[in-house]
Amino acid sequence: MRLGLPLPHFLVLGTQKGGTTSLHHLLNRHLDIFLPDIKEVHFFSQNYNKGLDWYANHYLESSPGQLRGDITPFYLFHQQCPFRIKNTLPNCLLIALLRDPVDRTLSQYFHACRNGYESLDLESALEAEADRLEGTDSIIVQNNGNNYSYQKHSYLSRSKYDEQLRRYKGLFKRRQLLVLKSEDLFNNPSMVWHDLLVFLGVNQTTFTGPLSKLNPGRGEAKSVSMKLRKKIREKLDYTYKWIEREYGITWDH
Repeated sequence: MRLGLPLPHFLVLGTQKGGTTSLHHLLNRHLDIFLPDIKEVHFFSQNYNKGLDWYANHYLESSPGQLRGDITPFYLFHQQCPFRIKNTLPNCLLIALLRDPVDRTLSQYFHACRNGYESLDLESALEAEADRLEGTDSIIVQNNGNNYSYQKHSYLSRSKYDEQLRRYKGLFKRRQLLVLKSEDLFNNPSMVWHDLLVFLGVNQTTFTGPLSKLNPGRGEAKSVSMKLRKKIREKLDYTYKWIEREYGITWDH
Protein backbone atom coordinates (compact mmCIF):
# COMPACT_ATOMS: atom_id res chain seq x y z
CA MET A 1 0.00 0.00 0.00
CA ARG A 2 1.05 3.63 -0.42
CA LEU A 3 3.91 4.68 1.83
CA GLY A 4 3.76 1.31 3.58
CA LEU A 5 0.59 2.30 5.42
CA PRO A 6 -2.21 -0.23 6.03
CA LEU A 7 -4.75 1.32 3.70
CA PRO A 8 -7.86 -0.36 2.23
CA HIS A 9 -7.73 -2.83 -0.64
CA PHE A 10 -11.40 -2.31 -1.50
CA LEU A 11 -14.11 0.31 -1.09
CA VAL A 12 -17.88 -0.08 -1.04
CA LEU A 13 -18.90 3.21 -2.64
CA GLY A 14 -22.64 3.16 -2.03
CA THR A 15 -25.40 3.81 -2.46
CA GLN A 16 -27.00 5.40 0.61
CA LYS A 17 -30.14 3.50 1.70
CA GLY A 18 -29.08 0.69 -0.61
CA GLY A 19 -28.24 -2.02 1.91
CA THR A 20 -24.63 -1.15 2.72
CA THR A 21 -25.17 -1.65 6.47
CA SER A 22 -26.33 -5.21 5.83
CA LEU A 23 -23.42 -5.73 3.43
CA HIS A 24 -21.03 -4.50 6.12
CA HIS A 25 -22.27 -7.13 8.55
CA LEU A 26 -22.09 -9.79 5.85
CA LEU A 27 -18.49 -9.03 4.86
CA ASN A 28 -17.49 -8.84 8.52
CA ARG A 29 -18.22 -12.57 8.78
CA HIS A 30 -15.30 -13.48 6.51
CA LEU A 31 -12.05 -14.13 8.37
CA ASP A 32 -9.96 -12.89 5.43
CA ILE A 33 -11.65 -9.47 5.44
CA PHE A 34 -11.01 -6.64 7.89
CA LEU A 35 -13.42 -3.77 8.36
CA PRO A 36 -13.06 -0.94 10.90
CA ASP A 37 -15.42 -0.86 13.87
CA ILE A 38 -16.91 2.33 12.44
CA LYS A 39 -18.80 1.51 9.26
CA GLU A 40 -18.43 4.83 7.45
CA VAL A 41 -14.90 6.20 7.73
CA HIS A 42 -15.66 9.08 5.32
CA PHE A 43 -11.99 9.68 4.58
CA PHE A 44 -12.37 10.58 0.90
CA SER A 45 -15.52 12.62 1.50
CA GLN A 46 -15.41 14.47 4.81
CA ASN A 47 -12.01 13.72 6.38
CA TYR A 48 -9.61 14.04 3.47
CA ASN A 49 -7.82 16.94 5.13
CA LYS A 50 -6.82 14.67 8.05
CA GLY A 51 -4.27 12.79 5.96
CA LEU A 52 -3.28 9.19 5.30
CA ASP A 53 -1.95 8.51 8.79
CA TRP A 54 -5.40 9.23 10.20
CA TYR A 55 -6.95 6.92 7.60
CA ALA A 56 -4.45 4.13 8.20
CA ASN A 57 -5.06 4.21 11.96
CA HIS A 58 -8.46 2.60 11.30
CA TYR A 59 -6.66 -0.51 9.97
CA LEU A 60 -3.83 -1.00 12.46
CA GLU A 61 -5.54 -4.05 13.97
CA SER A 62 -5.81 -5.88 10.64
CA SER A 63 -3.78 -9.09 10.31
CA PRO A 64 -1.27 -9.88 7.55
CA GLY A 65 -3.06 -11.32 4.57
CA GLN A 66 -6.43 -9.79 5.41
CA LEU A 67 -8.19 -7.71 2.81
CA ARG A 68 -8.95 -4.29 4.25
CA GLY A 69 -12.17 -2.53 3.31
CA ASP A 70 -13.95 0.80 3.72
CA ILE A 71 -17.75 0.96 3.39
CA THR A 72 -18.82 4.58 3.01
CA PRO A 73 -21.88 5.08 0.75
CA PHE A 74 -21.23 8.81 0.38
CA TYR A 75 -18.25 8.00 -1.86
CA LEU A 76 -20.47 7.19 -4.84
CA PHE A 77 -22.24 10.55 -4.82
CA HIS A 78 -19.46 12.87 -3.66
CA GLN A 79 -18.00 14.37 -6.83
CA GLN A 80 -14.42 14.63 -5.55
CA CYS A 81 -14.13 11.09 -4.23
CA PRO A 82 -13.26 9.35 -7.51
CA PHE A 83 -10.29 11.66 -8.06
CA ARG A 84 -9.10 11.42 -4.47
CA ILE A 85 -9.40 7.63 -4.53
CA LYS A 86 -7.56 7.39 -7.84
CA ASN A 87 -4.74 9.53 -6.45
CA THR A 88 -4.48 7.52 -3.23
CA LEU A 89 -5.55 3.96 -4.09
CA PRO A 90 -5.26 3.61 -7.87
CA ASN A 91 -5.44 -0.20 -7.81
CA CYS A 92 -8.20 -0.67 -5.26
CA LEU A 93 -11.38 -2.66 -5.94
CA LEU A 94 -14.67 -0.78 -5.98
CA ILE A 95 -18.17 -2.05 -5.20
CA ALA A 96 -21.43 -0.22 -5.88
CA LEU A 97 -24.67 -1.58 -4.43
CA LEU A 98 -27.57 0.02 -6.29
CA ARG A 99 -31.19 0.10 -5.17
CA ASP A 100 -34.22 0.93 -7.31
CA PRO A 101 -33.72 4.70 -7.85
CA VAL A 102 -37.30 5.68 -6.92
CA ASP A 103 -37.29 3.53 -3.78
CA ARG A 104 -33.87 4.89 -2.82
CA THR A 105 -35.05 8.49 -3.26
CA LEU A 106 -38.08 7.94 -1.04
CA SER A 107 -36.08 6.04 1.56
CA GLN A 108 -33.55 8.86 1.89
CA TYR A 109 -36.30 11.45 2.22
CA PHE A 110 -38.10 9.60 5.02
CA HIS A 111 -34.77 8.82 6.69
CA ALA A 112 -34.06 12.57 6.70
CA CYS A 113 -37.48 13.26 8.22
CA ARG A 114 -37.02 10.71 11.00
CA ASN A 115 -33.63 12.12 11.91
CA GLY A 116 -34.65 15.77 11.89
CA TYR A 117 -32.80 16.71 8.69
CA GLU A 118 -35.96 17.56 6.75
CA SER A 119 -39.01 19.71 7.56
CA LEU A 120 -40.53 20.04 4.08
CA ASP A 121 -43.14 17.68 2.69
CA LEU A 122 -41.94 15.27 0.00
CA GLU A 123 -42.97 17.23 -3.08
CA SER A 124 -41.64 20.50 -1.67
CA ALA A 125 -38.34 18.85 -0.73
CA LEU A 126 -37.90 17.48 -4.24
CA GLU A 127 -38.72 20.86 -5.76
CA ALA A 128 -36.29 22.61 -3.40
CA GLU A 129 -33.42 20.23 -4.08
CA ALA A 130 -31.84 22.12 -6.98
CA ASP A 131 -31.81 25.40 -5.05
CA ARG A 132 -30.47 23.71 -1.94
CA LEU A 133 -27.57 22.19 -3.88
CA GLU A 134 -26.81 25.35 -5.86
CA GLY A 135 -23.14 26.29 -5.43
CA THR A 136 -22.17 23.19 -3.48
CA ASP A 137 -19.71 22.04 -6.15
CA SER A 138 -17.34 24.86 -5.30
CA ILE A 139 -17.47 23.93 -1.62
CA ILE A 140 -16.83 20.20 -1.74
CA VAL A 141 -13.75 20.48 -3.94
CA GLN A 142 -11.93 21.75 -0.86
CA ASN A 143 -10.18 19.14 1.28
CA ASN A 144 -12.37 19.99 4.26
CA GLY A 145 -15.34 21.18 2.22
CA ASN A 146 -18.57 19.79 3.64
CA ASN A 147 -22.08 20.97 2.92
CA TYR A 148 -25.21 20.02 4.87
CA SER A 149 -27.66 19.96 1.98
CA TYR A 150 -25.22 18.18 -0.32
CA GLN A 151 -25.26 15.27 2.10
CA LYS A 152 -28.77 15.44 3.57
CA HIS A 153 -31.06 16.87 0.87
CA SER A 154 -29.70 15.21 -2.30
CA TYR A 155 -32.68 12.90 -2.83
CA LEU A 156 -32.99 12.79 -6.62
CA SER A 157 -29.34 13.63 -7.22
CA ARG A 158 -28.08 10.59 -5.34
CA SER A 159 -30.33 8.34 -7.38
CA LYS A 160 -28.74 9.43 -10.67
CA TYR A 161 -26.33 6.52 -10.72
CA ASP A 162 -25.36 7.14 -14.32
CA GLU A 163 -23.71 10.47 -13.43
CA GLN A 164 -21.92 8.96 -10.45
CA LEU A 165 -20.66 5.77 -12.08
CA ARG A 166 -19.40 7.65 -15.15
CA ARG A 167 -16.92 9.46 -12.94
CA TYR A 168 -15.51 6.14 -11.72
CA LYS A 169 -15.62 4.46 -15.12
CA GLY A 170 -13.54 7.29 -16.51
CA LEU A 171 -10.76 6.76 -13.97
CA PHE A 172 -10.66 3.06 -13.15
CA LYS A 173 -10.44 -0.12 -15.20
CA ARG A 174 -13.68 -2.02 -15.68
CA ARG A 175 -12.34 -5.05 -13.78
CA GLN A 176 -11.91 -2.86 -10.70
CA LEU A 177 -15.62 -2.04 -10.41
CA LEU A 178 -18.38 -4.45 -9.38
CA VAL A 179 -21.95 -3.17 -9.67
CA LEU A 180 -24.59 -5.12 -7.74
CA LYS A 181 -28.34 -4.80 -7.36
CA SER A 182 -29.42 -4.17 -3.77
CA GLU A 183 -32.57 -6.22 -4.16
CA ASP A 184 -30.47 -9.26 -5.14
CA LEU A 185 -28.54 -8.96 -1.88
CA PHE A 186 -31.70 -9.66 0.08
CA ASN A 187 -33.54 -11.90 -2.38
CA ASN A 188 -30.58 -14.10 -3.31
CA PRO A 189 -27.79 -13.41 -0.79
CA SER A 190 -25.89 -16.63 -1.51
CA MET A 191 -25.46 -15.61 -5.17
CA VAL A 192 -24.30 -12.11 -4.25
CA TRP A 193 -21.98 -13.53 -1.57
CA HIS A 194 -20.33 -15.78 -4.18
CA ASP A 195 -19.93 -12.90 -6.64
CA LEU A 196 -18.43 -10.68 -3.96
CA LEU A 197 -15.83 -13.22 -2.86
CA VAL A 198 -14.82 -13.98 -6.45
CA PHE A 199 -14.43 -10.27 -7.16
CA LEU A 200 -12.41 -9.67 -4.00
CA GLY A 201 -10.27 -12.76 -4.57
CA VAL A 202 -10.72 -14.24 -1.09
CA ASN A 203 -11.49 -17.82 -0.12
CA GLN A 204 -14.99 -18.99 -0.94
CA THR A 205 -17.11 -19.72 2.12
CA THR A 206 -20.69 -20.91 2.26
CA PHE A 207 -23.27 -18.24 2.93
CA THR A 208 -24.98 -18.83 6.23
CA GLY A 209 -28.16 -16.83 6.69
CA PRO A 210 -30.26 -15.17 7.50
CA LEU A 211 -29.32 -11.75 6.16
CA SER A 212 -31.33 -9.15 8.00
CA LYS A 213 -32.22 -5.73 6.65
CA LEU A 214 -30.34 -3.39 8.95
CA ASN A 215 -31.05 0.33 9.29
CA PRO A 216 -34.44 -0.10 7.57
CA GLY A 217 -37.18 2.48 7.26
CA ARG A 218 -40.60 2.27 8.83
CA GLY A 219 -42.62 1.73 5.69
CA GLU A 220 -43.47 5.39 5.21
CA ALA A 221 -42.92 5.13 1.45
CA LYS A 222 -46.07 3.00 1.16
CA SER A 223 -48.07 6.19 1.67
CA VAL A 224 -46.64 7.83 -1.46
CA SER A 225 -49.17 7.93 -4.29
CA MET A 226 -48.56 6.14 -7.57
CA LYS A 227 -48.91 9.51 -9.30
CA LEU A 228 -45.98 10.97 -7.37
CA ARG A 229 -43.94 7.78 -7.77
CA LYS A 230 -44.46 8.00 -11.52
CA LYS A 231 -43.36 11.64 -11.49
CA ILE A 232 -40.15 10.70 -9.68
CA ARG A 233 -39.64 7.76 -12.05
CA GLU A 234 -39.85 10.09 -15.03
CA LYS A 235 -37.18 12.37 -13.56
CA LEU A 236 -34.90 9.35 -13.22
CA ASP A 237 -35.79 7.68 -16.51
CA TYR A 238 -32.35 8.15 -18.06
CA THR A 239 -30.72 6.49 -15.05
CA TYR A 240 -32.91 3.41 -15.40
CA LYS A 241 -32.09 3.10 -19.10
CA TRP A 242 -28.37 3.72 -18.63
CA ILE A 243 -28.00 1.16 -15.83
CA GLU A 244 -29.83 -1.46 -17.88
CA ARG A 245 -27.68 -0.75 -20.91
CA GLU A 246 -24.37 -0.73 -19.04
CA TYR A 247 -24.92 -3.45 -16.43
CA GLY A 248 -28.08 -5.33 -17.39
CA ILE A 249 -29.76 -4.31 -14.13
CA THR A 250 -33.48 -3.58 -14.25
CA TRP A 251 -36.20 -2.77 -11.75
CA ASP A 252 -39.88 -3.51 -12.25
CA HIS A 253 -42.49 -0.74 -12.05
